[in-house]
Amino acid sequence: MKYQTQKVAKPYFIAALVLFLGQIIFGLIGGLQYVDGTFLSTVLPFNVVHMSHTNLLIIWLLMAFMGAAYYIVPEEAQTELYSPKLAIITFWVFLIAAVLTIAGYLFVPYAELARDTGNALLPTMGRGYLEQPLPTKIGIVLVALSLLFNLTMTLIKGRKTSLNYILIGSLWGLALLFLPAFYFPTDTVKASYSWWWVVHGWVEGDWELILGALLGFILIKITGVDREIIEKWLYIIIALTLISGMIGIGHHYYYIGAPPYWIWLGSVFSVLEPLPFLLLMIFAFRVFGQRRREHPNKAAALWAKGTPIMAFLGAGVWGFMITLAPVQYYAHGTNFTAAHGHLAFFGAYAMVSLAIISYAMPQLRGREANCMKAQQWEMAGFWIMVLSMIGITLALTGAGIVTVFLQRAAENPLSFMQTNHKARVFFWIREYAGIAFSIGLLTYLASFFIPGSYEYSEESKKALNH
Repeated sequence: MKYQTQKVAKPYFIAALVLFLGQIIFGLIGGLQYVDGTFLSTVLPFNVVHMSHTNLLIIWLLMAFMGAAYYIVPEEAQTELYSPKLAIITFWVFLIAAVLTIAGYLFVPYAELARDTGNALLPTMGRGYLEQPLPTKIGIVLVALSLLFNLTMTLIKGRKTSLNYILIGSLWGLALLFLPAFYFPTDTVKASYSWWWVVHGWVEGDWELILGALLGFILIKITGVDREIIEKWLYIIIALTLISGMIGIGHHYYYIGAPPYWIWLGSVFSVLEPLPFLLLMIFAFRVFGQRRREHPNKAAALWAKGTPIMAFLGAGVWGFMITLAPVQYYAHGTNFTAAHGHLAFFGAYAMVSLAIISYAMPQLRGREANCMKAQQWEMAGFWIMVLSMIGITLALTGAGIVTVFLQRAAENPLSFMQTNHKARVFFWIREYAGIAFSIGLLTYLASFFIPGSYEYSEESKKALNH
């Protein structure tokens, strides 16, 4: 850590990990309710569990992105953060709003929550991932504006780098793409448009730029490769992401009442969407192959290597499996979508968040890397989570295949409940894999509490000897 104000990233990272754990707990409850519909059904109905699970996913990832930005931007700009006090205030506002929102889901019937928070004044609630009450949505906008003001002012007074431009620019895009969440017309086609502008615009467009910026920063620090090489790769990846992602949004328009030309536009440009992830994977391994140093943080290096592979599998391969119009006709709304969503969110965004936390947290605690025993625990957590997520994805894919062949494409289709009963074994596999994933996450978290001597690079050892 080079600048004192980078320390404001620490509470963001800690809160992100705690919220991540909360997300997994709700995921386990929801998974068990799939196979036993009576489990906690009177206390935690499935719709509440699912809503809490997905909202916590968004909250903790945003928290991690904000912490990463507060850590990276000052170091890239070679100056202290413009206002560390504002960053801390922003943190508490965001955390309190998040906790109150989840508490509202858990303890207040959703219809009452909508009534009591002004949804009649400006209807915004009721759509997946955008269930937040109006005050929470307004709070998100204010938090985003605070973050962007702080980072932009830091950039203005400091060194200008492409990495900072990409990161701050993508955060501006994140904030702007959230604004359609306030547009919820009664026309269901228009409502679907605005919903996909937020959801697709984030996860299949703008967030990919954040992924590239975070991974680029980690690779510069860990490998010692010239930033010019890394930045050239990022320019190509970003250009392809924007071209394919923005027009590729059409694969969500196939059967919502949109003009039929979207079937062709969505299909053609969706075929291109895996390419940025393929390039990201090639880019990461090319950089590691050209590395000029052996960084002592082996765990962070493992996360940096694993992220592009899992992102390509989840967002690229599994995304492509269901993206063409003829396939979507049968696969839409099945567990194929859930398989793609789980692997893509984890592989692309959760893993890069854990990667930057893995690199930055030792620095924020005054060391170059954790002791090797702690890193071994962290790397064990990495492998358990990765393999478990692959298990979850394969199980959900199996459930999707059952639905397509027994319900969607069958001459004598089974009912929804009959089909789900046939897929029951896959839901049990998914639940066991989820339990294993939670063990991996706990192993990862435990690594932060393993005592031992710090690890240093050869350059640092020479400097210390002097």
